[in-house]
Amino acid sequence: MRKLSSFVLILLLLQARAQEKIDTAIATRIRLEALQHSNVMDIAYHLTDESGPRLMNSPGFIRAAKWAVSRLQQWGLEGAAMEPWGSFGKSWELEKSYIAMTAPYYKPLLGYPKTWTMGTGGLQNASVIIINAKDSAELPAYSGKLKGKLILLPPTDTFSQSFTADATRFTDEQLQKMADFVPGPPDTSRRNFRGGNAFRMAAQINRIKEMMRKEGAVGIVSGAARGHDGTIFVQGGGAYAVSAPENFTDIVLAYEDYMSLYRLAAAGNEVKVETDIKTRFNNNDSTGYNVVAEIKGTDKKLKDEIVMIGGHLDSWHSGTGATDDAAGCAVMMEAVRILKAMGVKPRRTIRIALWGAEEEGLIGSRNYVRNHFTDTATRKFNAAGDKIAAYFNLDNGTGKIRGVYAQGNKEVVPIFKQWLQPFADLGASTVTLQNTGGTDHLSFDAIGLPGFQFIQDPIEYSTRTHHTNMDTYDHLIPADLQQAAAVIASFVYNAAMRDEKLPRKAFTPAPARGF
Repeated sequence: MRKLSSFVLILLLLQARAQEKIDTAIATRIRLEALQHSNVMDIAYHLTDESGPRLMNSPGFIRAAKWAVSRLQQWGLEGAAMEPWGSFGKSWELEKSYIAMTAPYYKPLLGYPKTWTMGTGGLQNASVIIINAKDSAELPAYSGKLKGKLILLPPTDTFSQSFTADATRFTDEQLQKMADFVPGPPDTSRRNFRGGNAFRMAAQINRIKEMMRKEGAVGIVSGAARGHDGTIFVQGGGAYAVSAPENFTDIVLAYEDYMSLYRLAAAGNEVKVETDIKTRFNNNDSTGYNVVAEIKGTDKKLKDEIVMIGGHLDSWHSGTGATDDAAGCAVMMEAVRILKAMGVKPRRTIRIALWGAEEEGLIGSRNYVRNHFTDTATRKFNAAGDKIAAYFNLDNGTGKIRGVYAQGNKEVVPIFKQWLQPFADLGASTVTLQNTGGTDHLSFDAIGLPGFQFIQDPIEYSTRTHHTNMDTYDHLIPADLQQAAAVIASFVYNAAMRDEKLPRKAFTPAPARGF
């Protein structure tokens, strides 16, 4: 009986240790503030409609960053500033974009130039020519034919109607599958991926552009079936380094407009397109910035430890970056507003960061982590990094939070499950050991710090808004963003108040990259 009693006692001690201290009164107050007194859509308005597109280092990005600093200061956060993280590159802004077919009849065309590409140098009325060269050996056949022409390349995909809704939410079955996920052994194989056809196609297009430049062509036009019904997926088309030359005019049309031009030209019709594109490059300030601010910790022993939250402030240029990622930034700003409005006194410091240059490869967060938290010799976190209790990220659109990715960290699973319990009725209850990529939490995870991204309902993120002209304020769902702000404010509070930092998973630094 003594042995049994000892065993039971051990189980009870382990259970007590695993039991999180959840302040239900605080959770209730957070919900009330987030759901009934929300500012999240007002924040989103200022970051989108009022600031405009937020391509890194563009005037829109600077407007949004300055507004965010001012608003964070207004709420009483300390140290609110645009913090430089190093050199980024030149600014680019679209000042004018007009595209229309003028022959064989007039038709306005929906399209955008790619970022960091040059304009047309005024109004041009160009004949369309198709270059159908499979490799460089076939290019000489077009020599001497490109001056004053607008170049079309053969389409690489076709459109077919879909009978699946653009906007979806996770089903209970999908969430359960995520919750049941069991990680396999780590993949230690060395991959030698070279991109095959994609790299060959890119090389061929670069050769075509060089030929176009030499002969005086007007520009190049493309379209993709992934974007249809007026949705245009358009991103970068040129280098942004200060020393990089201005890249050739490169236009993406709505797929339906692109295919109309292509069919007409392929059938032997004379097709003309009138276009006037004006872009502006600026090298006055090539520095990259993040927006940072803090709610200072109050516990004598824990105030130097930090709970961080963030989303990325930069966007692409055809929309106003509403779901990618003004939504995440607005929710994170709303989370700290909620905590300040409630007058909470966190034991640890709470720091918000709105990252720059995420779209170019998580550059703002990577540099921030490198500058502040990384031991460059070991490629792990340094003494300052050891004080990071957790980093939470939001960057998957407007959908409500359904749970959190634990990034393979088994120790945090029971903690997060308990933290989600007050929000189960709002649809947030799933914790998965799955990793997820493509967001700024990876900058922390890469050096062994506990970085996490929340699970969000996909809505129409991949089908309609991600990097498209449809990424606008109207595609935000207010109730979902209010729910997300409540969940995150609670996570931040719990992480700032618990006795210990969140546990960390076993970590081996990635090998240094060689060239």
